Amino acid sequence: MAYQDRKPQLEKNKRFSQAFMHAFDGLKWALKEERNFRTHVALGGVAIVVGFFFQLTQQEWLWMIAMIFLVLLMELLNTVIENIVDFITEHEYHPLAKKIKDLAAGIVLLTACLAVVVALIILVPKIMAFY
Repeated sequence: MAYQDRKPQLEKNKRFSQAFMHAFDGLKWALKEERNFRTHVALGGVAIVVGFFFQLTQQEWLWMIAMIFLVLLMELLNTVIENIVDFITEHEYHPLAKKIKDLAAGIVLLTACLAVVVALIILVPKIMAFY
């Protein structure tokens, strides 16, 4: 049954499976509707393939996976903030709404920069040794 076809749930989740399905719906929605989320998922996939190619150590994998998930989490947080702002402002421009959205986007940018730095620290020595 499609998400929009379900009867709206007005009460608290009675089972863990309900909460899980709502969370899964959110991830499906992000993949379907959010281009930046799909881009980060794709880049995370590339990082994983590169990691297998260069045979990362366990510690290197932990850093890479942590950075991939951190970027995805921040992208989801950014999406939540943007949706709340749009809901509150009813999609009307307001300078404070723009500031909030820009700050949220900045969170993602800084996190993505951190992920790139970590990837470079891990991968540059391996690339240099490969050549």
